[in-house]
Amino acid sequence: MVIWRVAFTVPLLLAVTAGMFALATASPFDPIRQYLGDRAQTTSPEIAARIRENWGLDRPVIEQYLDWLGSLLRGDLGESRSLHRPVVDVIGDRLGWSLLVVAGAMVVMLVISLAVGALAAWRRNSWLDRFITGTAYANEAAPVFWTGLIAIWIFAVQLRWLPSGGLTDAAATTVRPTDVLRHMILPVAVLAFSQSSWLLLFVRESLISTLREDFVTGARARGLRERTILFRHALRSALLPFITLLGARIPELVTGAILVETIFSWPGVAGTSVRAALAADFPLLAALTLLATLAVVVGNLLADAAYVIADPRVRVLGVS
Repeated sequence: MVIWRVAFTVPLLLAVTAGMFALATASPFDPIRQYLGDRAQTTSPEIAARIRENWGLDRPVIEQYLDWLGSLLRGDLGESRSLHRPVVDVIGDRLGWSLLVVAGAMVVMLVISLAVGALAAWRRNSWLDRFITGTAYANEAAPVFWTGLIAIWIFAVQLRWLPSGGLTDAAATTVRPTDVLRHMILPVAVLAFSQSSWLLLFVRESLISTLREDFVTGARARGLRERTILFRHALRSALLPFITLLGARIPELVTGAILVETIFSWPGVAGTSVRAALAADFPLLAALTLLATLAVVVGNLLADAAYVIADPRVRVLGVS
């Protein structure tokens, strides 16, 4: 399975890169005007043409693509036109902060979704179940940026419990772990809350279906407690499809991370993609798009591998 996925990844990445160049060519935004900003009105056409020539934008698209692809294979991602730094350095400085927020959000999301979803299934058709499912449906329909702004207004503006954004306080001269932990509470909570609804609802429905299975009826006939049946037997069986579903929703998690990092001014690689798009910074945007594509492929691969490990029957069928 791993060999097949790796073989599939290569043409996929090539297709993504070709699509990026096609979209960049068809885009109405001129990277030279975006780079110059207000100076574009006073810059002479000769200077603009010289910048275009230095960037290689005056060459045919196929030639630009092959040159960029060759540089990519050599490990050279180019230089960011908006940040004036090598793209590798920009991603290297910000990738760790994004992984920190996404990893924290995934842990919180999984714990809360499993616990609350199991509680809703256990108390199905009760007022608690209706409250949990109603809140989950409302949260699923709410945009991530709206949830983030509401969280800032409540916890940063009104209650003043938490900072509204950034990595540290404005007056801080060093990055201390305690400051980072305090500043990442809201981004992690908003990202986890915005992505937890579909997990929660899936756990509830899967558990309710599993509780009707024959092995659950047999466990009840043997006199096992309902809590033991729920958490030791039904939940374990109900979570097998959950693993694959988690891998399939990684693109939405990446999108949520982009919005959350932008709202909370978190210096991660996801939020940088917004700046790259607004500035028509193609070298940086291309590298970030490739990174997001690779994250989706790796996430799905890990989910499928975890499913094979969790359910030996899949491995037996695959071998046969």
